[in-house]
Amino acid sequence: MNEKRIQVSILADFTREVFVARGLGRDDAAVGADVLLAADLRGIDTHGISRLKYYSDRLKAGIIRPAVKLDIVRETPTTAVVDCNLGPGHASAARAMEIAMAKAKRGGIGAVAVRNATHFGIAGYYPLMAANAGMIGIAATNARPAVAPTFSTQPMFGTNPLAVSAPTDEEFPFWFDAALSTIQRGNIEVAAREHEPLPEGWAVDANANPVTDAAALLRKLNDGSGAVLPLGGAGEDFGGHKGYGLSLIVELLCAALQDGDYLTKLAGGVEGGSAQAYRLGHFFMAINIESFIPLAAFRKISGDMMRTLRAARKAPAANRVWTPGEKEFEIMCERQRDGIPAGDELLRELRQLGSELHLTSP
Repeated sequence: MNEKRIQVSILADFTREVFVARGLGRDDAAVGADVLLAADLRGIDTHGISRLKYYSDRLKAGIIRPAVKLDIVRETPTTAVVDCNLGPGHASAARAMEIAMAKAKRGGIGAVAVRNATHFGIAGYYPLMAANAGMIGIAATNARPAVAPTFSTQPMFGTNPLAVSAPTDEEFPFWFDAALSTIQRGNIEVAAREHEPLPEGWAVDANANPVTDAAALLRKLNDGSGAVLPLGGAGEDFGGHKGYGLSLIVELLCAALQDGDYLTKLAGGVEGGSAQAYRLGHFFMAINIESFIPLAAFRKISGDMMRTLRAARKAPAANRVWTPGEKEFEIMCERQRDGIPAGDELLRELRQLGSELHLTSP
């Protein structure tokens, strides 16, 4: 695959202008661009600029509403249920996390359950907001069905990412962001775009046969004749039931706490000839470290944990033990210097989008 490097500032400007052209206010468009570039900078290419057309198309179709409008449905000093009214996912989610952080600052812990939300990019962006403010941050979201529960082949769960971040005394925070499935839908889309096969053990058809053709898997996910496996894979031998259980925890936090759609209710569909929104649910939590221990002491302890783990005995074929957030930090440093990689297919897509909106494309 031919690959071009694009300066971060150029991609950020283009992404922001696409969002503005689709009706977002400049501040909200800037948040959207920041979330997408945060993914690309950390090597999560499935959720970066490659998703820009997805958001643009859904804004154009009216499936995502361009205005951020958060309604507080229920509230206590430390909790809130927030209705996002199908507004832009990134800016709406950032504001919901800000509510959680403000509550944590006053009361030690803040938790916000979000209803009627739209796709918010990488889950890990929002806990980083808390970590940068000296707090522990947690974020989760449900999603349209793609993952089968253990001993099933029917897509019931979304990939349901769970993300946590916490400050350390190192150059970068502890940062964990992972789907609770063997593979994210975005990885499948990238593999289909680049005509790359998937490994066996990631997905199955309705009869539990392996599916390795990415394009075929996307079709099967759409018609329900195939599914991605939960984290740990098929059955219980390698912990697939654990990925299944964690996915259900995310559904409880993201849907049951706010009386929202869950499992197959998130399949979306077409009504009156128009595509309908996936009414996603999110969950955000901020924990004020100073309510438990001085922040400096926490940073030292968490940093010591990371350094102790890196010093662990290495496997014979390994040359390094990584800690969560370390690899992404090194990728970010390299890409801030050298630019974001983009393949031919993605560049064509961005140029078409720029032409449609009368913008100068990267």
